[in-house]
Amino acid sequence: MPGSKAKPMKTRLSNLLTGNQSRQGLWFLPMLIAAAIAFFLSIRTTQFLAPENLFNLVAQAMPLVITAIGQMFVVVVGGLDLSVGSVISFTTAVLALGAPDYITIPAVFALAALVGMTNGFVVTRLNVHPIIATLAMQYILLGITRLMRPVSGGTVPDIVIRSVSGSIFGIPMPVLWGIIVILLAWKLLHGSRFGLHLFAIGGGIAAGTEDAARNFGVSDKRKIMLAYVACSCFAALAGVFLAGRIVSGDPNVGLLFELDAITAVAIGGTQLSGGVGSLHGTVIGALVLALLSNGMNLTNVSPFIQTAIKGSILLLVVGLQSRKKMGL
Repeated sequence: MPGSKAKPMKTRLSNLLTGNQSRQGLWFLPMLIAAAIAFFLSIRTTQFLAPENLFNLVAQAMPLVITAIGQMFVVVVGGLDLSVGSVISFTTAVLALGAPDYITIPAVFALAALVGMTNGFVVTRLNVHPIIATLAMQYILLGITRLMRPVSGGTVPDIVIRSVSGSIFGIPMPVLWGIIVILLAWKLLHGSRFGLHLFAIGGGIAAGTEDAARNFGVSDKRKIMLAYVACSCFAALAGVFLAGRIVSGDPNVGLLFELDAITAVAIGGTQLSGGVGSLHGTVIGALVLALLSNGMNLTNVSPFIQTAIKGSILLLVVGLQSRKKMGL
């Protein structure tokens, strides 16, 4: 029957546009929004499609893409990590100490893992709310970073600088970074038991049955701790990228990255209550913010207004999520 065939197709299209009946969340609509913004900017400004601007767009978006992907690990289990911006600044400060690269590069990831483990321990073992636990860590790291590096400066290892500039086989290094990070995150989130367990834990938390995953033999507290470790390590990776770009340590370079990362995750359709979301949605959400920032810079919008717009977007996308499922 023609009518019966049209109805399921209409239902599938509706579900795709609204994110209903999907554990991947609302990602298709943000993709359309990103395409619309790109189309508008290509018409409104002559600089947008210039190769230099497109390269800068990718390079500027990459730290946010990396940080947002890490943030998603925590959001999927119903948490938040407000310390990622301080982890980024701390990473650049450590890299700029002037020590050998074979010491500083492993050190930043070891320290980031320690930060994530501490956040996870405080949340899971001491039952402190994720916002409070990670906000405290944010201030602790910020203080340490400003003691180490009160102002921007220092010497970043050459290998870090080379890793974010130039190209390999014609592929710009920022693009290569994006490919590697996305493949790694896809393997962790969608291609392993670890990712499956994170979604199961988050789904139980969102449904109000926090012990659901544990009843099926999943070590939920340990997995949540590992989610915070992954989040901090991705933030450190973004810090390495930024250190190579700015060629120095900067105590303020990670400022407001936590806001942008959470906004990108929410725009990409990940439910802040946990259990629903997708990697491609998070990447799309980060690209939406990057396009907005690039467009506002090209049209000379004040940075203060840009920050207010980002905050309004976060309020809007969170407000559209179901209150009954909101765990934060």
